[in-house]
Amino acid sequence: MGIDLTVDLGKIKLQNPILTASGTYGYNVEFDDFVDVKNLGSIVTKAITLNPRLGNEGDRLFETEAGMINRIGLENVGFKKFIECKKVILDDKKIPYILNIAGNSFEEYFELAKLCEENNIKAIEVNVSCPNVKSGCLEFGTNPETLLELTKGIRKNYNGFLIIKLTPNTSDIESLALSAQNGGADCISAINTVKGLGVRLDFINGKFKKTMVQGGLSGKCIKPIALSMIKRIKEVVSIPIIGIGGVSNFKDLLEFFAVGASCVQIGTENFTNPDVTETILKDLKEFMKNNNFKTLEELKGELR
Repeated sequence: MGIDLTVDLGKIKLQNPILTASGTYGYNVEFDDFVDVKNLGSIVTKAITLNPRLGNEGDRLFETEAGMINRIGLENVGFKKFIECKKVILDDKKIPYILNIAGNSFEEYFELAKLCEENNIKAIEVNVSCPNVKSGCLEFGTNPETLLELTKGIRKNYNGFLIIKLTPNTSDIESLALSAQNGGADCISAINTVKGLGVRLDFINGKFKKTMVQGGLSGKCIKPIALSMIKRIKEVVSIPIIGIGGVSNFKDLLEFFAVGASCVQIGTENFTNPDVTETILKDLKEFMKNNNFKTLEELKGELR
């Protein structure tokens, strides 16, 4: 018998625990030159809103030590074009995917949920944690009562696998996680980016030139925050958790398993090492084979 890497999340089962994070992997085939995306547990699409969005103007990326700050602003093609131009490719290529959705209002989230149900989208990740837009997302994801109401409304309109993506920009991640679970979520993903400010100073002809980018910090530098948040979430909920934040190698994967994550999403590291997902998957298989772990659940049990 071979090694069993499957992850049972309830309504869906993944072939392995390696996923990609929203906003770092495009919609479908952008990474075809680097990896066979069909071999991943799933890809999570760029956030989709009801209508197309151009995103923020000005500087939108800022490189930091061990990470980056982005203020893309949820630029995307909109739901209709996703169905017409992106979903068909995902379906034809049999690429497992989760659709990330975002909205400016309860009504937009509810309409998106209804459309996902009508278009047979099997899994969605609800973005209530992006810090880079003026309305929606984060303002819904930092208040437990608001998040509970939002999750209930989405659940009413959508019967598929429902993931709520939580923000780290809170002092009470436990209450938010419980709101997601009590509202009907099947799973929690955490964390989204951490609010940060990038400052670059250039001294030119006797004068300072200052560039500042305020946005969401991601990458290796936020891993300790992510691990802490996931451990805290695990202590209060019974639904599965997808860990996100600074995963860049096999050791990181084990750390996220150790604190309670069922699987992980890999984000910023894709920009530096486009084949990182396949590398981590290969290292996981080799470790399990060399150390006589037959199933992923057995490995997680030892880690915990």
